[in-house]
Amino acid sequence: MASPSYETARVRKLQIETALAEMELAKARREYVSASDVQHVWADVLANMKSRLLSMPTILAPMLVKQTEIGEIKDIIDRSVRDCLEELLTYDPKIDVAPDDGGSDERGGEGSDSNAKTTAAPKRKRVGRPRKAAIV
Repeated sequence: MASPSYETARVRKLQIETALAEMELAKARREYVSASDVQHVWADVLANMKSRLLSMPTILAPMLVKQTEIGEIKDIIDRSVRDCLEELLTYDPKIDVAPDDGGSDERGGEGSDSNAKTTAAPKRKRVGRPRKAAIV
């Protein structure tokens, strides 16, 4: 007869294996999104909003320079802010999650969703003359 500690450990192991199998199934069904994917999407959203907000003075200045009515100035600024917020509401992130690892598939190759928009990372090369070898 097995000891109680062995049975407890065996039950715990089965519970963990079941939980892992459920996570794998969720990944396969694309119901699971990794935390890094969420961070990347939110970074993209916030960068987009930052650029929109920072461009507002450049866009609004020519529109407001000849305005003399406070109400019209307020309406133009209000419309611009609401357009910016509307863009945030309608933002639709396309996360391409690979079923095998649950992370982003930035390669855009096999296993990627054909509807998702992916961009290849730019290849960065050093510019300028090569560094001199270190003298020892």
